[in-house]
Parts: sequence; C-alpha cells; structure tokens
Amino acid sequence: QKHEFFVDMTCEGCSNAVTRVLHRLGGVQFDIDLPNKKVCIDSEHNVDTLLETLKKTGKNASYLGEKSAQ
Repeated sequence: QKHEFFVDMTCEGCSNAVTRVLHRLGGVQFDIDLPNKKVCIDSEHNVDTLLETLKKTGKNASYLGEKSAQ
C-alpha cells in the first residue's frame, strides 16, 4: 500500500526530520522527494497514523492520495 503525502520541507534538515519520525514509527518504506515536497510511503499503517506521524515534524503535511504501483 503506497501513499503519497505533501510535506512542507525546505531543506535537508526537514527531510531528516521526516526520516526520523518514520523510522521511529517502524514498518515503513519510504522515498522523500525534497524538490517536490512529497513523501511516498509504503506501509501497513493507515493514512491517519502516517499523517499524524508526519505532522510530528512540525511541518505542514497533507495526504495526496494512493500511489499506484508502477
């Protein structure tokens, strides 16, 4: 299950914060697209849990939708 989120990241520090909270959550594989401010997460966790986790970075975060597997 791949989900795409918008996270208002402006720098490497922001993406590191995202990496940190997602690692703490566990059970996730993710790609961070810093230039486009997107985080694609592959996880069994539900969207609400993932969004709440991303918001722990202090950044503005929102759910963009499911990402179809290529």
